[in-house]
Amino acid sequence: MTMQQVSMKDMGLFGPILEQAIDGVVVIDHANCVVLFNEAAERMWGLKREDVLGRNVSLLVPEEHRKNHDAGIDRNRHGAKNRFVGTTVEVPIVRPDGSTVFGSLSLSRTAIDGCIYYAAFVKDVTEEVRRREELYLLSLVANETDRAVIITDRHQRIVYANRSFIDMFGYSREELIGQVPSTLLAGQHTDASILRDLAGLSHGEKSVTIELIGYDKAGRELWIAATVNPVLDDAGKLRNAVCVIGNITETRQTQVLQQRVLEAVARDDDIETVATLICREVEAIAPGVVCSMLRVDEEKTLRPIAAPSLPDHYSAAIDGLPIGPSVGSCGTAAFRGEPVLVEDIETDPLWAPYKGLPLPLGLKACWSSPITLKDGRVAGTFAFYYREKRGPSAWHERLVESCLHLAALAIERHEAKAHIAQLAYYDTLTGLPNRSKLADEIDQRIVQIDEGEGAGMALLFLDLDAFKDVNDTLGHSAGDALLVEVGRRLREQVRPTDMVSRLGGDEFVVILGSCESTHASAIAERIVKALSQPLAIDSMMLSTTASIGISLYPGDSADREELLKHADTAMYAAKNAGRGAYRFYDPAMNREVEERLRMGEALKESLALGHLQLHYQPQLSGEDGKLHGLEALARWHHPAFGQVPPSRFIGLAEEYGLIEAIGEWALVEGCRQVAAWRAGGLAIPSVSVNLSPMNFRNRRLPLIVSAALEAAGLEPDALTIEITEGIMMDDCEATRATVEAVAQLGVRLSLDDFGTGYSSLSSLSTLAIEEIKLDQSFIHGLESDQNARAVASAVIRIGQSLGLTVVAEGVETEPQRRFLQGLRCHVMQGYLFAPALPPAALEAWIAARAPVEGFEAVA
Repeated sequence: MTMQQVSMKDMGLFGPILEQAIDGVVVIDHANCVVLFNEAAERMWGLKREDVLGRNVSLLVPEEHRKNHDAGIDRNRHGAKNRFVGTTVEVPIVRPDGSTVFGSLSLSRTAIDGCIYYAAFVKDVTEEVRRREELYLLSLVANETDRAVIITDRHQRIVYANRSFIDMFGYSREELIGQVPSTLLAGQHTDASILRDLAGLSHGEKSVTIELIGYDKAGRELWIAATVNPVLDDAGKLRNAVCVIGNITETRQTQVLQQRVLEAVARDDDIETVATLICREVEAIAPGVVCSMLRVDEEKTLRPIAAPSLPDHYSAAIDGLPIGPSVGSCGTAAFRGEPVLVEDIETDPLWAPYKGLPLPLGLKACWSSPITLKDGRVAGTFAFYYREKRGPSAWHERLVESCLHLAALAIERHEAKAHIAQLAYYDTLTGLPNRSKLADEIDQRIVQIDEGEGAGMALLFLDLDAFKDVNDTLGHSAGDALLVEVGRRLREQVRPTDMVSRLGGDEFVVILGSCESTHASAIAERIVKALSQPLAIDSMMLSTTASIGISLYPGDSADREELLKHADTAMYAAKNAGRGAYRFYDPAMNREVEERLRMGEALKESLALGHLQLHYQPQLSGEDGKLHGLEALARWHHPAFGQVPPSRFIGLAEEYGLIEAIGEWALVEGCRQVAAWRAGGLAIPSVSVNLSPMNFRNRRLPLIVSAALEAAGLEPDALTIEITEGIMMDDCEATRATVEAVAQLGVRLSLDDFGTGYSSLSSLSTLAIEEIKLDQSFIHGLESDQNARAVASAVIRIGQSLGLTVVAEGVETEPQRRFLQGLRCHVMQGYLFAPALPPAALEAWIAARAPVEGFEAVA
């Protein structure tokens, strides 16, 4: 009997059966009212039957589904056949507590006593729906991820492959199912023992992660990282293996690039080699890209380092191009300090003046990024050129990011090496090669000449004349500026293949390659002339000269040290010949050098044994001719060398570091002699002692002066200390403090050789100067030189106006004395009155002088 044939009596009979059914049963009548709602339906809807029976069935339908449901109700009311009868559908059921369950609903239609009833049998399929939804979501995870996923069975065969695996390796799903990964993905460089782990073999319950090289269907090499997770059955046996695979080709390519570049940097490869390596590696892993790397130099111009795929003329055209706001991609990126992308070189205004370079090569776009160092400085650019109008891909962006770090590291390492080389081989003041670099260069050129490359070599050893005077008078900053200018002028006089170096101090050496004596003479003459041209130092025009010694290879020696020594010897010969000259080395010069060495040692010995003497030259009052004082002058008589003139042994004393000791000796001896004369009844007003700038750089000088006066029992006014203008111009605060401390002892300070140096009149007021000495060079010209008379007159008037005593040195003739007396010069000294005399001779000279009636010359 079918549902369509039941009667009301039968319905009542089957009611208890439907009540006990495990599925929900809902029966509605022709008015769409619920007439049966069993216990399973109560549980499913969460409603009591008394709240449902007799009410419209729409009570049981979710809000969002009522529209379709009401349409079915209308058809039922009008007797139309319901299209859902005989079908099974899944419907959501919303409970009063807001929870939702799902039911599988099948609908039956029957006629009872002429009336139409619908019976809905609803099975709870909530768990099934949830499992199906979970499976759907899992399928999304598997198929929509960018990681490739395969599942193998216990026999290592692929039973599942997701979409990413198919896309990554190029196989269809049909081609994959049943295949063994160790066979499918293997290739020339694959480690087969690692690849077997993809199937989860011999790992028990452990997961494993591996990296290896695999191959796609087309044979392309891929670096992959795979994680294999075994799935075991209840007996602990392998049932399946789930393998998740990532394509790490780009990552590994970047790692390989970084490793190779870092190895090149560690090997100390030069910057061009490292830059070329970066460009070639990038072009290999980024097909279609053309790379270039440029440096930005100190003048803010572009300097090509590497562009292996660009022709040489391209780099040559860029070389030296100033960076700016519209200088292609690279020049603009360097100027802005940010990446510059030009997707169409032909039309972009940044490339307007330069597009004739890339377009004929088929390069249509350029993306350039600045290479920025740790200090924020843009040191270069790294560029990608494209053969189509485009910009970089995400892979290109990641690649460039890595390369910029590598390029910055390479440039910083290059600059560090260059700085170390600069410190090791170049003079920090002038930038010229130093002694070490000079030695290497000479050795290298000797080897080249011996191998037949070049006709010979000349070494020019230069020493600036009177450079010490510049340091002493204008200070070391002026001296440094002079050295820098000398180095510049020397470079201008030689060829690019020659080398100018600074040994230290004021000594320079020039290497002239492929040079014979005639050419060396010509270059030496040019250098002497170039250095003699005035130059501005601290707003003052100076002239300098140099003494040059020349040695030749191979004629003078085959040894580097001997060549330098011979050139040095020749330089001293040039200096002794009058300075501002050059001399070639001659073996006879060695005898002069040896004599100078012996004389230097003899001077040390004589000073230690007290064999130096002081002679005293009288200073007379310009008004009445009375004795004003004495100037103590050192003299040296040696048993072997005889009477050595001060012009020679004072230079030796400076060279051997004895000048300070000689000054202290003269100070003590001069004070002792004056005290002895006074004790013997000879009235000596005062004595003047010359001290060098080295004495005033000794902070103990005030103590030394005080001790000398105390030992002799003299008052400070019995001593005058003569200083040079170099001391007045010394910028060292300690030196000036020492001068002030000496003056505060009550000792008179006299400025020697006034007018010949570089001091200014304002300097006279900065130190406690009481006396100035007019240099004898002005006195010699008084009888014939109008300029000399003008200078002498000016100096005397300056002294008078400032209340300073003026001492005229070198007075030799009566007309000179009368001229100076006419100017009311305070004090005079010179051969007209007396030379510097030893103590006994001076005593005789004083005793022989008649009382002064008027100021007459004394022979």
